[in-house]
Amino acid sequence: DDMEYSPVAARVLEAADQESRRYKSKLVGTEHILIAILKSENCIASRLLRTLSVNVQKIYIDILNTMGQETNAVKGELYSEEKSEGNTPTLDRYSRDLTQLAREGKLDPVIGRDNEMKRVMQILSRRTKNNPVLIGEPGVGKTAVVEGLAQLIVQKNVPETLLDKRLVTLDLSGMIAGSKYRGEFEERIKNVINEVIQAEDVLLFIDEIHTIIGAGSAEGSMDASNILKPSLARGELQLIGATTIEEYRKHIEKDAALERRFQPITVEEPSEEESYEILRGLRSKYEEHHHLTITDDALKAAVSLSTRYISDRFLPDKAIDLIDEAASRVRLKDFAEPEEIQSLEKEISRLEIQKETAIRAEAYEKAAQIKKKQEKKKGKIEAIRQKWQKERESKKLVVEEGNIADVVAIWTKIPVKKLTEGESERLRKLEEVLHQRVIGQDEAVTAVAKAIRRGRVGLKDPKRPIGSFLFLGPTGVGKTELSKALAEAIFGTENALIRVDMSEYMEKHSVSKMVGSPPGYVGYEEGGQLSEKVRRNPYSVILFDEIEKAHPDVFNILLQVLDDGHITDAQGRKISFKNTIIIMTSNAGAERIIAPKLLGFASTSDVKVDHQHMQENVMQEVRQLFKPEFLNRIDETIVFHQLTKANLTSIIDIVLEEINKRTKEHMGLVLEVTDEAKAYLVDVGYDKKYGARPLKRALQNQLEDKIAEAILDGEVKENSTVLVDVDREGQRKILLKTLKRAKKNTKEVK
Repeated sequence: DDMEYSPVAARVLEAADQESRRYKSKLVGTEHILIAILKSENCIASRLLRTLSVNVQKIYIDILNTMGQETNAVKGELYSEEKSEGNTPTLDRYSRDLTQLAREGKLDPVIGRDNEMKRVMQILSRRTKNNPVLIGEPGVGKTAVVEGLAQLIVQKNVPETLLDKRLVTLDLSGMIAGSKYRGEFEERIKNVINEVIQAEDVLLFIDEIHTIIGAGSAEGSMDASNILKPSLARGELQLIGATTIEEYRKHIEKDAALERRFQPITVEEPSEEESYEILRGLRSKYEEHHHLTITDDALKAAVSLSTRYISDRFLPDKAIDLIDEAASRVRLKDFAEPEEIQSLEKEISRLEIQKETAIRAEAYEKAAQIKKKQEKKKGKIEAIRQKWQKERESKKLVVEEGNIADVVAIWTKIPVKKLTEGESERLRKLEEVLHQRVIGQDEAVTAVAKAIRRGRVGLKDPKRPIGSFLFLGPTGVGKTELSKALAEAIFGTENALIRVDMSEYMEKHSVSKMVGSPPGYVGYEEGGQLSEKVRRNPYSVILFDEIEKAHPDVFNILLQVLDDGHITDAQGRKISFKNTIIIMTSNAGAERIIAPKLLGFASTSDVKVDHQHMQENVMQEVRQLFKPEFLNRIDETIVFHQLTKANLTSIIDIVLEEINKRTKEHMGLVLEVTDEAKAYLVDVGYDKKYGARPLKRALQNQLEDKIAEAILDGEVKENSTVLVDVDREGQRKILLKTLKRAKKNTKEVK
């Protein structure tokens, strides 16, 4: 008996005949029948392949490759035909099918998040109000949960209520784009809703679901949320949403009618261990993209360093970004061509000019010789380039812990790398460096240097600032100077010093200047002066100058900084002070330092005992001025010594060096100062009460003014050496004498 074909089989054979003609084949082969089966969605064989999660698109392309056909033109053919054959044309136009992408292996693997996925399935399986909305901070993996669900649907690892469902991301902006006429957007959204209701196998996913509120609404028309509400309430369509906690509170919670139709699921930030597992799962994708290897240590470093130093973002997003950028950085390190190639190309350009000149002069033989030289150099470039390419390909690129630390340092400006030998040496000699600028304050310098070493080696409490100090002492003894010297010694520049003059915070309301104005007040969006500076430079020295002049309420903010290492600004952002050194200076008890009260005739006593006695007196006054909870949080309170004449003799050298630097830079003058002149200037500038500042004034009046007058009178010429001496015939005044005309590069003479 003749075998009878079913209508579907007949259609498949007809389609196979058309395929054979299309590819100019004389006979209809098995390959054409297979293509026809793949293209027919109603065919049982085609359905079976899809349920077995076979990549139909790949089979189609493999068949064409075997037949020797061009595949680029038909890559999207099967996919688009599948779509157009379906019964959801409007939806297909404004969406991405996540289940299809999962079948094709185009989604990143989802590690962990099993509880969240189970909860989503649980809510989707409800009879009514079966619309889960994922709420969580940016970057914790809300969209990844939905992508994970799409992969579970493809793997058939879901309850029967979700089997064979299509999970589709709706593109709201695409629907609004190009809707010129009134009602066009509403029509599109209604078409999508009707198609979803009829299809019965579609799960809609809207990322950033708060955007449906107000989307597409003009005056007198409805927005997307109001169009969706009735269908959501009746359970006709199922919608999965994702949004941040802030946006959910701001938009969806305000609309109670919309909120009651959703069931929120909170997606928490994963722990460090979970983040590490997520990175391990994603590693192969990033290795494939960047063509390199990522070590386990790099993954661990990405998680730990991002947690410690990047406080305003969330895991796993910030750790993934670190890995991605570090890999990109390693890859691009050797992308520049060797310098030899560049110099040869310049040579070729030069020869080209010579050749054109020769042709213009009709010296054709010379031009031919130049051309030969050019060809030779081009051949050389090609050989070098091939060798360089081979070396690049053979070199195994690896992302290691150090590369991650480099990227963190670029992002945060905090030195995260392990100590180099040079830096270790610098930290060991920190006291020496500070003593070059700060004279006569050994305790202060030692205390500060110890704190810096603790912090940089990593022994400090990770939740508190590197060090917090209260510097006490009379004016002009080097409190502010030590802060500047510290900033320069550690950060290489005095600009790393954030200086806060506490005299500006005398009023009660001035607290808001630090952290920003509260909502509703002018300047709310601008942020606070201190919080913004520290946010931009998290690794710096903060100097609170003249702290006793501030209003007592300002200290309450400092309590939080000193103890927890962070403050929260007016906009709710946490600003970390964990990598700052906090120095507060005060003149409290200065009177007791200048004139310590001595009993009886013991006016000449031991300097050490004097200092101790004076320190106790000062601390007594400080305890009266500052609250105990404030003093208790400071690492070290240091009382600065008064400066002696011997100290000023060392300080004058530092100040003269600065003056010499200025005169040399602007006028080419080199100053030579005799010891007698120095001694005279110290005598004039010494004042036990005011420290080193009178010395600077003495130098200004006695020396700088004299030099200025001498230059204007023509006694001192530019680019000369000037001897600064003192008149020894009783009048005791500074004399200037021009020694010789100096050359431009004369070395400075102290």
